[in-house]
Amino acid sequence: MGLFKKNKKEQKPKQQEQQQQHENVMNGEEVNSTSSDQISRSLKINKQRILDVYSDCSDLITRSFSIGKQSKDNAFLLYIEGTSNSEELDKVVLKPLLSISEWDHSLEKVIESISVGQLKQLTTYEDIYNQLSNGNPILILDQIPVALSFGLTAWVTRGIEDPTSEVVVRGPREGFVESLRINTSLIRKRLRTPQLKIKSKVMGEYSKTQIAIAYLDGVCDPGLLKEVENRLNKIKLEGVLESGVLEEYLQDNRYSPFTQLLSTERPDTLCGNLLEGRVGILVEGTPFCLVLPTTFTAFIQAAEDYSQGFYITTLLRILRFLFLGIALLGPSFYIAVMTFHQEMVPTTLLLTIAQTREQVPFPALFEALLMEVTFEALREAGVRLPKQVGSAVSIVGALVIGQAAIQAGLVSPTMVIVVASTGIASFMIPHYNAAITIRMLRFPVMFISSFLGFLGLIMAVIVIIIHLCSLRSFGVPYLEPYAPFKKSGFKDSIIRAPTWKQKNRPHFTGNVWNKQRKE
Repeated sequence: MGLFKKNKKEQKPKQQEQQQQHENVMNGEEVNSTSSDQISRSLKINKQRILDVYSDCSDLITRSFSIGKQSKDNAFLLYIEGTSNSEELDKVVLKPLLSISEWDHSLEKVIESISVGQLKQLTTYEDIYNQLSNGNPILILDQIPVALSFGLTAWVTRGIEDPTSEVVVRGPREGFVESLRINTSLIRKRLRTPQLKIKSKVMGEYSKTQIAIAYLDGVCDPGLLKEVENRLNKIKLEGVLESGVLEEYLQDNRYSPFTQLLSTERPDTLCGNLLEGRVGILVEGTPFCLVLPTTFTAFIQAAEDYSQGFYITTLLRILRFLFLGIALLGPSFYIAVMTFHQEMVPTTLLLTIAQTREQVPFPALFEALLMEVTFEALREAGVRLPKQVGSAVSIVGALVIGQAAIQAGLVSPTMVIVVASTGIASFMIPHYNAAITIRMLRFPVMFISSFLGFLGLIMAVIVIIIHLCSLRSFGVPYLEPYAPFKKSGFKDSIIRAPTWKQKNRPHFTGNVWNKQRKE
């Protein structure tokens, strides 16, 4: 995946060796070793050095031509096929340059002839390599130690579509795509103010991935922004291919199963968080951006909560919290009751359950594990299979396997109902990261409940709550506003107060930037 840190003992690549060979002598012409990274005045040296670096690159398109009435080529144009707009390059760069009748090696005259909006002057070979990798064509001229880069990129990207991971009934249908500049434009479309700041950063030794840090100046805490930049600067990777790579490095507690950063592919969700003083991190090549800091309640909130009435939103949030508990504790509760606490079940119901389990030779724990693992496998298969058959396989597979397991006497009908209810409950959690954490924690809670009954179940819940209370997201308590208790935060937690009642932004009081303020 290209995510490994660079080995200090790693030998220099062949390309770097070839570059060093050209520092002192190249084709009989001397080059000053102290400025080997600077572009030479000799077109022949520049051309040879670049071609050596891009050897075995069949997608590199080059053309040597002459400007003015000269028989010798004095200009060199190159770009990477598939990343640059070749038609516009021919129209606004190559054609005007070939029409110049007299040229006295003046850079200004070349610039005046070219009608390109984005034009940069480059002085080092590293700048040339970076601009080529970004899809910008490069023009190198003889006797001029400056190269020109044209903003004529033409990366292929998919169109803006409805986000598939955060489906809403009411709300915008636009989602982020893999192009960073399209994503930033979607943010600018919603927050049309110069206070919206977007800082750029390049990460990854080989991937050179563009990173954008978005925030609202005057709303975001400067200490928070400084902490985000410091943590990003400490990350040293060979490649950054997805925002999830950065998420692992940016979390306060990297070993916690609970993610401490919110990921979203909805521009409206990101903009809503920016208005609350949070910071967004966008990564080139992925539609998922990171939002920080975040709290546990953010994973129970959906984007459409702010598009519907507060009565409906409050009811839905209460249902989500209720079913979150069922998704985590449903099978464990059944195991504990059937193993240790049968007296808690009404006699009629207990007799019915006992009758259905009469032919089952396995304990309740084995039943639950068998059905839960099978259900998780079917759900994962439904996600990985093609969309046309994935849903059919998951639904039909669950029905067929469940009925076959009952008839074979491996599980009881009651256990099938419990597992199905648990699966449905996990689907009510809006964010996938939070849902998969609950699904994962369900198994250790089942084991401890099978050995200690309700005592083990309560102990497991206490341990989880203590762990949640200890978590921080960039210094912000993970369970805020519940622990620590903040009355103002309850207006947008389990309940959502009317919009006209929410007059203040969330007040983040993380120790990270409070300490920096005192210093």
